Amino acid sequence: MPAWEDSYLGQLRESVGAGRVLMAVGARAVLRDEDGRVLLIRRSDNGRWALPAGTMELRQTLRDCAIREVFEETGLTVHGVTPFALYSGSQLSTSAYGQPYQHITLACRADAWSGELLRETDETIDAAFYPPGELPETAGPNTRQTLADLVRFEAGTTFVLA
Repeated sequence: MPAWEDSYLGQLRESVGAGRVLMAVGARAVLRDEDGRVLLIRRSDNGRWALPAGTMELRQTLRDCAIREVFEETGLTVHGVTPFALYSGSQLSTSAYGQPYQHITLACRADAWSGELLRETDETIDAAFYPPGELPETAGPNTRQTLADLVRFEAGTTFVLA
């Protein structure tokens, strides 16, 4: 994994400066264990619990982005994904470093995965499986919305485009 400064988004941020809004394209993944619990990571940049997620690199597909981010943040290898939502709303967010972004994020369900969960990585300070109704307080609205959209998708509603 390249250092953030060497990533595509890091290089783009360096060229335009800290205050300009950037569009960031990425993916997040929902992994569930055999008991239906959801995997969350605790981010090292802000300490919040979230789904494994991140931005694409050049020449990478969204599918591969989701798989790479899960591996980087948890050590787990995803073997297949099903996309169920694309979030591209007009709301801006601010990174832990005060930089503004508009995120375009594909949400995927991990259909199969393997490996040993790493609870701490370069990007995370913890990782654990939680029952969907018992998420940590600091799990944000994006995590909760994504899980609700997955439930609706699996119940037969259409792909979410928001």
